[in-house]
Amino acid sequence: MIGTARVLDAFEPHVQPGTVAVCIASMAGTMTTLPPDVLRLLATTPTDQLHALAVLDPATMSPGSAYGIAKRANHVRVQAASIPWGRRGGRVVSISPGVISTPMGQAELAGPFGDSMRSMIEMSASQRIGTPDDIAATVEFLTSPAASFITGTDLLVDGGAIAALDAAPVGGAP
Repeated sequence: MIGTARVLDAFEPHVQPGTVAVCIASMAGTMTTLPPDVLRLLATTPTDQLHALAVLDPATMSPGSAYGIAKRANHVRVQAASIPWGRRGGRVVSISPGVISTPMGQAELAGPFGDSMRSMIEMSASQRIGTPDDIAATVEFLTSPAASFITGTDLLVDGGAIAALDAAPVGGAP
């Protein structure tokens, strides 16, 4: 999260027409619900002060929530950055990959949440794990002129996993 904020800050003075930044978030950010006032703080607090936000205090953070909070923060930092970037003629977006077949993705599937992740894949419209090529093709599109009206938003690249979770009836899978 702080790395993404630093990159957005560092590149903003160099943005010119046609500049595009694609930041990496995660579907975990989409699944992380935070109050609007916290989202506003994550979006607008100067980068050098982010570490001092109460929501990021490791002593009060619930175990396992840091990743989702960081990725949700990337979403809102991109939204906020789209204004000054746009004024300079640039665009900034984030993508939120789902389960991707990388060494990290394979380790997650083998870890304690592997069953949940496999269930999300099985429930999804694509019913498959994503590939690095899926992510590369998304970045290629987002940086192309065909995506010139897309900025300040996050694009889920999860094979429909979040859609399946959102559409699941209360108490079970669809």
